[in-house]
Amino acid sequence: MLTKLLTGRSGWPRRFLSAAAWAVGVRPKVVGGPLNRHTLLISNHVSWLDILILGGATGTAFVSKDNLGHGVIHWLADQNHTLYVRREDRKGSMKQAEAIARAAEREQPIVLFPEGTTGPGDHLLPFRSSLLEAAAYARGDVEVRPLALDYGAAATEVGWHGESGKDNVLRILGRKGTLPVTVHLLPKLDRTSDRKALAHAAREAIAETLASSRGAAPLYPAQR
Repeated sequence: MLTKLLTGRSGWPRRFLSAAAWAVGVRPKVVGGPLNRHTLLISNHVSWLDILILGGATGTAFVSKDNLGHGVIHWLADQNHTLYVRREDRKGSMKQAEAIARAAEREQPIVLFPEGTTGPGDHLLPFRSSLLEAAAYARGDVEVRPLALDYGAAATEVGWHGESGKDNVLRILGRKGTLPVTVHLLPKLDRTSDRKALAHAAREAIAETLASSRGAAPLYPAQR
């Protein structure tokens, strides 16, 4: 807070998230082209670890549901310029997409998880396209890029799906050894596409990358 007061910005949220990921055993590696500061990233979502990894390794902010639970968690998220949305508020989706567009224009990339929740790790959930309308509202220098978060063979182990938050956290914290994770920053998408085409293109790019990195046939069926 003192750094932000004196300089107007602070690198401490990124340092905090990076240190937290390291303490849990995560060893991230970022591959792909350099990240433009004005970028909307579209990522798969596997675990609460995603926040520590992406925030620490790339310095991104996040689009999050508005009910994060404990007030301390909410305060910590605020320090990294988290943008809150109510996914159930379909009537307000346009205003939320506009807010995401404005956030993507800031000096910090921002990540959107279009699955809307964490998945099991062995396949992608359907991508919701409504908030991707942000691409149509954003300034011309904003890039839209898919991001594939790859936990490798440990993906199903760390996946948070159909399990209470407490049980998942205790299980992950009790895990022995380190956890190598690759963050694939993929080529930017054509912003002139409509939101459904963007969602489809992002999902296909992420699915192909994850399948290729694991040397196996795709486990990510086409979205219906």
